[in-house]
Amino acid sequence: MSFCIETYLQQSEDYEIHLSRAGFRECARLIEEKAKTVIHIKPGEKILGARIIGIPPVPIGIDTGRSTVMMPYTKPCYGTAVIEVPVDEDEIRKILQMGEKE
Repeated sequence: MSFCIETYLQQSEDYEIHLSRAGFRECARLIEEKAKTVIHIKPGEKILGARIIGIPPVPIGIDTGRSTVMMPYTKPCYGTAVIEVPVDEDEIRKILQMGEKE
């Protein structure tokens, strides 16, 4: 699946913004508290076409029941947001494989 999160956010309304214009730590805390399943990845990993930046380890929330991924998304001049987007099962598997071994 070829996917670009930036294009998706511009062209779709099928996503949720849980928090916007915030600091990374605040966004990370929200993901840890709200997500059904949380994995941690290294900064620089690419998810849904976007390089994830932040303070390691970066939390990514996964809800397999709803088939969604919750992640921090940083845009220069706008700060960091927590977005939740629908993804297919293959994408969820790829993201789960990126998770750091704890």
